[in-house]
Amino acid sequence: MSAIQSETLAWPDALAGTPSVRVIERAIARRRLSHSLLLTGGDIDTLTLAANAIADRLLNTSASSAHFAPAQHPDCFHLRPRGKMRMIPVGKTSAEEGTMRHFIARLSVTPAISVRKVGIVHEVDRANAESANAFLKTLEEPPGDTTLLLLTTRPYALLPTIRSRCLTFRFPAAAAAYAPDGWAAWLADYTAWLARLAEGIAGKRAAADCLMAVYGLVSRFGAILEFATQEVWKKQKAGLPPDLTEEEELALATGITNDLRLRLFVEIEEATRAFALPRLNAGAPAITRAFTDSIRQLEHATQLLRLNLNESAALENFMLSALRYWTRR
Repeated sequence: MSAIQSETLAWPDALAGTPSVRVIERAIARRRLSHSLLLTGGDIDTLTLAANAIADRLLNTSASSAHFAPAQHPDCFHLRPRGKMRMIPVGKTSAEEGTMRHFIARLSVTPAISVRKVGIVHEVDRANAESANAFLKTLEEPPGDTTLLLLTTRPYALLPTIRSRCLTFRFPAAAAAYAPDGWAAWLADYTAWLARLAEGIAGKRAAADCLMAVYGLVSRFGAILEFATQEVWKKQKAGLPPDLTEEEELALATGITNDLRLRLFVEIEEATRAFALPRLNAGAPAITRAFTDSIRQLEHATQLLRLNLNESAALENFMLSALRYWTRR
């Protein structure tokens, strides 16, 4: 516990000055902040930064005997998904770390250096039914001087009874996205591949070249994603509590991979649309049909990623489908 903090933690740039932040700041100043907040939005990293900013303002006050960053603060308790399935289990006993029962038990202890406690449930939608039901009692009657922060990008996946017991704030995602090394070149080569399809594939040799390009792009995509995950994990790991279990670390790393691959697929979709738009405006029926079907297939592949389909399989399926759409012209 060496990360002593002296300055108030800044809000993420994307959130500074927003109505939600102003409401929260005012409620904290008046000591009227709700005991349970549901923080939602499209980017879990932004929600985590927002939760840390709230926790900092609640815990590091003039009445505290010492100030620490929320990740290391002894009165700030974190619960994260764990394991390959990235779930929040209920746990057999309160002694089992990384479980809902252990988290609830920690909330009942007396504050160590602050006058308050904060409990943060990361990706609360990953709590299974048993875990969520166990949490309801605490949510209804939290321990004294305790604030609960629930983070999720999927509020619709929560039990209605959980949503109804929280004051909800939605935050926009940070504008700047991480651009992995080699990604700009990959998008350029992908666009060039689309251009070859748009020109028409004449002959078996041309079809074979386009097919080989598919597997080259899929292979490079996997390498870019793996490298990007390692780089982001290195940066995030440095700011995490030192007592994370191996299962919690695995779940966090898996979450980074899932988040990155979804972002990259969204950028592939944007690149496809940008390439298609001028050709669609030209009104050629065959081109319109091919691009429309390709984009529909890519949207389907992106949705499958949310069900944990392998990203290489999803990308390969999309590109082979796109190749088929164009050769049928």
